[in-house]
Amino acid sequence: MGRSSKDKRDVYYRLAKEEGWRARSAFKLLQINDDFNIFEGVKRVVDLCAAPGSWSQVLSKKLWEAEGERNDAKIVAVDLQAMAPIPGVIQLQGDITKKSTAQEIIKHFEGEHADLVICDGAPDVTGLHDIDEYIQAQLLLAALNITSHVLKKGGTFVAKIFRGKDVTLLYSQLKVFFPMVTVHKPRSSRNSSIEAFVVCQNYSPPKDYVPNMSNPLLDHHYDVDFNNLEGPNRVIVPFLACGDLSGFDSDKTYPLQLEEGAEYTYHQPAQSPINPPYKEACYLRKNDLLAKPCIAHSVSSPLTQKDKAASADGSASSTVAETDQNSSSSMKVTEQLQTLSLEAETEL
Repeated sequence: MGRSSKDKRDVYYRLAKEEGWRARSAFKLLQINDDFNIFEGVKRVVDLCAAPGSWSQVLSKKLWEAEGERNDAKIVAVDLQAMAPIPGVIQLQGDITKKSTAQEIIKHFEGEHADLVICDGAPDVTGLHDIDEYIQAQLLLAALNITSHVLKKGGTFVAKIFRGKDVTLLYSQLKVFFPMVTVHKPRSSRNSSIEAFVVCQNYSPPKDYVPNMSNPLLDHHYDVDFNNLEGPNRVIVPFLACGDLSGFDSDKTYPLQLEEGAEYTYHQPAQSPINPPYKEACYLRKNDLLAKPCIAHSVSSPLTQKDKAASADGSASSTVAETDQNSSSSMKVTEQLQTLSLEAETEL
C-alpha cells in the first residue's frame, strides 16, 4: 500500500495536509461557520477537547490572524493531552468535568465569559453503537456542563453528537439552555458516519439557574417509552445536511490530480501527536518486540523409514527457503503497518 493511497480515498485528508491543517476535521468547523456565521463578533473562544488542534488552528486563522492582522481575540484550548503550540492559542491541560478548569478559563478571560464554546471531542469508538452513543452523550453533556460556567448569555455552543435513539433526549436537554438548536451535518463528515454537530445559539439559562458540576444533566431514569411517543408529544430534532453540493464528497475516491495540469505532490502530516497513548505499542512494533503468535502444527501420520530418509535429504534446504520466505513476508507486513500507523496518527 503506497503513501498516496489514503490521499486517493479521502480528499479532505489530502487537502488538510496540503493546506497545513493538523486534521481533516478543520473543514467541518469551516463549513459550520459558512452556514451559521458563528465567528461573527467573537472575541473570546473556548475549544474543549482540542487535541490535536485542528479546530484551534481554524480559530487562530479566522479570529486571531483575521485578514492578515493580529486581533485582540482570546482563544483557550482545553484538553487532557498536550498538543503542539498554535499562534494566538492559550493551552490549558485540564479536565472539563472539574470546576477548577472552568475557573482557569475565566481567569484567562480576565473575569469575562466566552462568546463561543466549541467541542469536537469523541470517545475511542468500540464499534458497539449503543456504547459509543452513550459515551458520546455523556461527553457532550460534560461539555455543556462546563459551558454553563464559562459562556455568556446570548453566546453559541457547538459540539459533536452521535445521532442515535437518545438524540431526542439530548435535544431536550439542550433546549433548556438554548432556544435555537440545530443538528448539522457538514459535507466533510462522511455519510457513512453517525457523527453530526449540534449548533446551539442564544444561550439563555433558566431563571435563577446556578451552574453546578456535581449535578449530572442526563437523567438515567427517564421514561423508557420516550422515543416511542408520536405526534406533538414527541420532540422532533431539526436536521440540516449542509455544504456546497458542488464541493468534494467525503465518501468518494478522487484521482491524485484534482485539477487538470496540476502536478500531485505528497505532503507529510502537518503535526504528529506529541505523546499519544499508543506510543509504546508503535515502538514495540517498530523494533520487532511484539509477542509472536504461536502457530499450532497439525499432527501427521507416522513416516516410514524410507520416507524419513527421503525427507532428510531436502530438509536443510527447504528450511532455509521457508525462513527466507517468512522473513520477506514479515518485512512487507511491517512496512504496511508502519505506513498505516503514520496515516492514522493524523486522521480524525
